[in-house]
Amino acid sequence: MRRYLPFVIAVMALVTASCGSSPLTGKATTTTTRVPLPAGRLPSAISKMVCASEAQKEIDEVLGVKAVVPTPTWVGHLYACRYQFPDGVLALSVKELSSWSQTTAWFHMLGRQLGDVGTLGNLGQGAFTTSNGSVVVRKDWKILTVQISGLPPQFGVPPTTRADVADTVSDVILGCWAGD
Repeated sequence: MRRYLPFVIAVMALVTASCGSSPLTGKATTTTTRVPLPAGRLPSAISKMVCASEAQKEIDEVLGVKAVVPTPTWVGHLYACRYQFPDGVLALSVKELSSWSQTTAWFHMLGRQLGDVGTLGNLGQGAFTTSNGSVVVRKDWKILTVQISGLPPQFGVPPTTRADVADTVSDVILGCWAGD
């Protein structure tokens, strides 16, 4: 863990700097908590954020590698995109649901399907690592999945494990989610 400390500190500094101020003015913004909204006909702003240019820039910065992100998809209340790097692919998705019970059921179903191998603390309202090192996070009525199976075993600048990439990207995304 010690050898990753500088990397973790850099990620947290980036998250704090980027999510604590308005991208247009640089002035501090206030985060308000809202009641979760049910899945709708179109993806929510929170879901679209994971593939938006600001998230792309932050992910590129923390991983030290620039990605191309083709047009995201929205099918079955699942918003998804692929971060295509020169030597691998990172897939992000957000499943939108309409109640706490639906969200919890989907979260547990993914745990069975993807292989929940351990709980992660301090991410959303529940998170786990999958059998391939990907990360699944529950936050309000949304489930974030950071799928790293398309990356080489060591990735980024400096190189780190795929599992650490999944943790880092989850931290970046969750650091900006205010809920909806």
